[in-house]
Amino acid sequence: MELVEKGEMLPLMEEFYTIQGEGHHTGTAAYFIRVGGCDVGCHWCDVKESWNAETHPPTEITSIVDNAVKYANTIVITGGEPLTWNMDPLTQRLKERGLKTHIETSGAYPLTGVWDWICLSPKKMKLPKEEVYNAADELKVIVYNQHDFKFAEEQAAKVSESCELYLQPEWSRREKMMPEIVDYVMTHPKWKISLQTHKYLNIP
Repeated sequence: MELVEKGEMLPLMEEFYTIQGEGHHTGTAAYFIRVGGCDVGCHWCDVKESWNAETHPPTEITSIVDNAVKYANTIVITGGEPLTWNMDPLTQRLKERGLKTHIETSGAYPLTGVWDWICLSPKKMKLPKEEVYNAADELKVIVYNQHDFKFAEEQAAKVSESCELYLQPEWSRREKMMPEIVDYVMTHPKWKISLQTHKYLNIP
């Protein structure tokens, strides 16, 4: 559909007001907009139902913005992989309403949209575009096994010096990997630990 390709409509999976559970803004209230569509294919993804964009109805961005403005000053666009789509129209309208725009992305597609905060969570299967490395405010690497520490360092070398660095255990492996992450951060203090605190709090 032409309107979807232009970003005037987006395959909306869900939208909800909650507490940001991960990374730099952990503990702050935010309105989440989850956009369907992702071909990165992380085997441990906890929202695989977001992958197929065709299962999520194309929704006009004006209605998405009208809903968002009711709840919060900070809007987090997530997925799926939101950069699959043109984020310029949505972020422009959010900014016109005075809202802060955050994105959580693998960076696998060209950067579109106007962002106050870019959380880059790179994946080995489809590495980020250089422009997303350069623009990232926060690098969040998911740690599933020991090899991910090497991957994290490779990714950290590609972002700016001001980018904050986080290691986050994959949820199903948190008990096994957390001691290793703690040890790693203590010996490599440029990194911080991110936890999926919303899961501990039992909120979305």
